[in-house]
Amino acid sequence: SAMLAGCRRALPGALRLALRGRAAEGRRAVSTSWCPVGAAFDAKQHRVSAAGRETGLFGVPELSCPEGFQEAQDKALQESEQLVQKACSTPPGPEIVMIFDQLSDALCRVADLADFVKIAHPDVAFREAAEEACRNISTMVEKLNTDVELCQSLRQLLADEVVMNSLDPETRRVAELFMFDFEISGIHLDEEKRKKAVNLNVRILDLCNEFLIGTQLPIKIDKHILPEHIWHNFTAEGNYLQVAGLHADCPDDLVREAAYKIFLYPNAEQLSCLEELLASRNSLAQLVGYDTFAHRALQGTMAKNPETVAQFLEKLSDQLSERTQKDFEMMTKVKMKLNPQNSKLMPWDHPYYSGVLRAERYNIDPGLYCPFFSLGACMEGLNSLFSQLLGISLYAEQTQRGEVWSEDVRKLAVVHEKEGLLGYIYCDFFQRPDKPHQDCHFTVRGGRLRENGEYQLPVVVLMLSLPHSTKNTPTLLSPGMMENLFHEMGHAMHSMLGRTRYQHVTGTRCPTDFAEVPSILMEYFANDYRVVNQFARHYKTGQPLPKNMVSRLCESKKVCAAADIQLQVFYAALDQIYHGKHPLQKSTTEILKETQEKVYGLPHVPNT
Repeated sequence: SAMLAGCRRALPGALRLALRGRAAEGRRAVSTSWCPVGAAFDAKQHRVSAAGRETGLFGVPELSCPEGFQEAQDKALQESEQLVQKACSTPPGPEIVMIFDQLSDALCRVADLADFVKIAHPDVAFREAAEEACRNISTMVEKLNTDVELCQSLRQLLADEVVMNSLDPETRRVAELFMFDFEISGIHLDEEKRKKAVNLNVRILDLCNEFLIGTQLPIKIDKHILPEHIWHNFTAEGNYLQVAGLHADCPDDLVREAAYKIFLYPNAEQLSCLEELLASRNSLAQLVGYDTFAHRALQGTMAKNPETVAQFLEKLSDQLSERTQKDFEMMTKVKMKLNPQNSKLMPWDHPYYSGVLRAERYNIDPGLYCPFFSLGACMEGLNSLFSQLLGISLYAEQTQRGEVWSEDVRKLAVVHEKEGLLGYIYCDFFQRPDKPHQDCHFTVRGGRLRENGEYQLPVVVLMLSLPHSTKNTPTLLSPGMMENLFHEMGHAMHSMLGRTRYQHVTGTRCPTDFAEVPSILMEYFANDYRVVNQFARHYKTGQPLPKNMVSRLCESKKVCAAADIQLQVFYAALDQIYHGKHPLQKSTTEILKETQEKVYGLPHVPNT
């Protein structure tokens, strides 16, 4: 997912305006519709409301059918028109910032929700309706980002020193961020160029969707191309086989090699889409006054500019290089032992043989660990951790009919011991056909202080791809799955606890390079015996996970860590070159080959 940049969805689907009172909504005691979180995930059937009252997705009444997206979109666009008029006629003061935030919220409430539904809903009609709504709202957002009159109302506020000095720091910061969105969208350009910027933004959005869909399409081949003894690894369709991924964990070298070469075989449409996407991003950046798209994308982050990123990657790469070479040598030795005829280390070998090394050196076969990590136990572990650290409890809440898109989705209420209900997390944890294999966090609704003094509760979705429970066995997680669950829960807690007056900066709506900090912090808790010991119990015997097994697991993470980080450095370096100086001197594939061999160290495979 790092390679597909799909993990950006771990951050909010917030578009910039960029789509980009009371502390809690009634201090609710524990509701009668809530039940303990662990039990809800080990239960076979999800409970819907006994009353059976119909509603729409996420409790939005319009979204009981795909056509409801048109209605929700029209309402949002109508509300935004009224707010634009209001902003343009309001004198400089804090109310301007509040109106801008309401405007951002009105659009994001539909766009963020649609951003999730368009990739995750099992019904194609819902996905298509959501995609159309996303596109229309995004077009409106880009138009607003180049609306001179709207910008002028904000500029007057920022220019009024007396009023600005009277604002609290949060309001001042949000006002500056809204102005930043205008500036990077080309508000300073003449009318013709502003229109061009809007059209480029919309085209980029379409190309992004097209490219991401293309990366996930299975490849169909005549099965006779491959040796018969490996056919069973792929989905058969008559005389054809479907290769739907890299099969990185498969112990058969030939299967991994075949999957890699077939799944990554050049696709003319996909390459053309990528080239147009990169060229369009560069045109947009230069049109609005940046040297490259990388300069535009990094402004406002902790890294600030491509030069800082390049220095960081270079320094990191220098310090890793010797250790990475040692890691590759260790993997080569293991491969030589298991496959003497073909011992050269190739890109499809790295994930598999680093796993073999870890398992061999520390005896960490996932099968030994899974029985201790039932999903229910892990959720109780998170609940206990949040209670001790933050005074927060998670409760499973009944859903109404129509509120969720799949019957195995669970809804969690996040409740603070003093503040009451903080928000909701919808847990879409289980595999299903056509669901993306991507672990990520979506903001569906941002928190903010409403005009009536009540707090608009945040709503998020966590999406994982866990196996279903069986008749005799609950859902069991591998150590990697458990760590991913903790990571994504870090994003969810960031969304619940990052309570701000304005939704434009709520939760994970922060600099993108900071947004991973709370989630990565949670990984440290997932690898600490003092935490794991509180919840890891064998699902049959109740026996706790032995301390030495936790120690072995933690130590094993250091094996091949340099090579793993070097791979991420390669992805990052490639990203910087693609979004750096244009026109690119070579094709995207030639740049990939050159960067892979220089930065990563394993050879590029021809025709990938």
